[in-house]
Amino acid sequence: MQTNILKIKQAITGGETSLGIEFGSTRIKAVLIDNHHETIASGSYEWENFLEDGIWTYNLVGIITGLQTAYSEMKQEVERNYGITIRKIGSIGFSAMMHGYMAFDSTGELLVPFRTWRNSTTGVAAKELTNEFQFNIPERWSIAHLYQAILNEEKHLPRIDCITTLAGYIHWLLTGNKAIGIGDASGMFPIDESTQGYNESMVKQFDDLIAKKGFPWSLKEILPKVYISGEQAGELTEIGAKILDRSRNLQPGTPICPPEGDAGTGMVATNSVRKRTGNISVGTSVFAMIVLEKELSKVYPEIDLVTTPNGSPVGMVHANNCSSDLNAWLGLFREFSEAMGQEIDTNKLFEVMLNKALEADPDGGGLLSYGYFSGENITGLEKGRPLFIRSPESHFNLANFMRTHLFTAFGALKIGMGILTTEENVAIDRILAHGGLFKTPLVGQKIVAAAMNAPVSVMSTAGEGGAWGMAILASYMINKDQNESLEDFLDKKVFEEVEGQEIYPDQIDVKGFEAFIERYRKGLVIEQAAVDNLML
Repeated sequence: MQTNILKIKQAITGGETSLGIEFGSTRIKAVLIDNHHETIASGSYEWENFLEDGIWTYNLVGIITGLQTAYSEMKQEVERNYGITIRKIGSIGFSAMMHGYMAFDSTGELLVPFRTWRNSTTGVAAKELTNEFQFNIPERWSIAHLYQAILNEEKHLPRIDCITTLAGYIHWLLTGNKAIGIGDASGMFPIDESTQGYNESMVKQFDDLIAKKGFPWSLKEILPKVYISGEQAGELTEIGAKILDRSRNLQPGTPICPPEGDAGTGMVATNSVRKRTGNISVGTSVFAMIVLEKELSKVYPEIDLVTTPNGSPVGMVHANNCSSDLNAWLGLFREFSEAMGQEIDTNKLFEVMLNKALEADPDGGGLLSYGYFSGENITGLEKGRPLFIRSPESHFNLANFMRTHLFTAFGALKIGMGILTTEENVAIDRILAHGGLFKTPLVGQKIVAAAMNAPVSVMSTAGEGGAWGMAILASYMINKDQNESLEDFLDKKVFEEVEGQEIYPDQIDVKGFEAFIERYRKGLVIEQAAVDNLML
């Protein structure tokens, strides 16, 4: 034990550490790892998006405050546990929610509030671009936001000097380099696998499409430069070091790897960047990604085509809604407990309530729920309207209530994944899952295995999440052997001794989930009526 502590201290003082900071939808997390990829310390900052003039956004003050707070908490944990003040870090990487729209002028001023992935206001633009490119452009992609702004004739457009993602913005702020990792870039604009950059023919198509507008920029001029995992995409500037570390202890000059999206860090955190592997990331939204062996036969609006951090094509099913409604109901149960004079630990609350789902009827007892806090692209709903429904014949009890809310968290995802597995016959050797839901053993895995009808593994590192995955990408940049691929680096140096638990689908659960999905599909008419008519 003492030897381990000594090695960790040597890694910290010698700058042999890697830092990953990820901006999730509800939490910003900083994770510092040693040269054996073990977590040394972490810090976090809770935040929430908010509606401003009908747009889901986060403000710049919250972004910077969250960055600094997460770093500061991590730094203080190092000081408490090891008595060392961090002055050097071996490598750093930033990641964040993919997609969205951040547009800046030549002075660095944000021209309109940050439009996050959660907005579903770009339907016309996404449809037109999909038809133009014959390539699926989802509503949340940056290019859809840009084109919708053009269709809306927004006043800020002539002033644009660059557009980027949240991760790209943080990277630019701290390095001065307008860079983006290829995985994050693939959620801005289509990528050409052969060139490992933006698809040139589609870039030209877009420029031709908007030529009559006479903007003083072309698309390529305002997009960030694409980098591949393992490349250096800048270094921490003196100003960047002061922004990141308010105590001014951190020295500038740290190499920074390409900024990535949360999809890419999820792939890394679950060791699923090889072809025929897949992963599921569960949070406010949920997405499943399968690394493809070949192109899909046609365009599907439910399937995004993105890439791994090293540029391999990925079929991605992204549902805007997952855990928000479930968390809201659990919050209600917490209030009840407190009203009864019973304080309850959050982890205990989740453990008890989620485990009730294992006692439920296989199909959830005929109950139905839609946890749509926001619009849902897969099921074609533009606005959110959480809804819980039961009939007099439903078997209404706590176990079925919890199972139903777990089922519905993966309802839209199930519809999208059916296209890959059934219509495209995509082969999947393994699926790995990560996210807060899997901190409660067994339950989340069983539900996801039923939804996917495939074995689902959770690794002992799954709780570390995307920030840890980003730290791994930063480590790969400085610690890889010559010509060592990301896949080999993960297999041999990161995950070789990592334990995992695999659960195979219970066919009773699978049939129960299928019965629920049939109900879910039919009930979408009711959900649409709620969106259209219930102005709550």
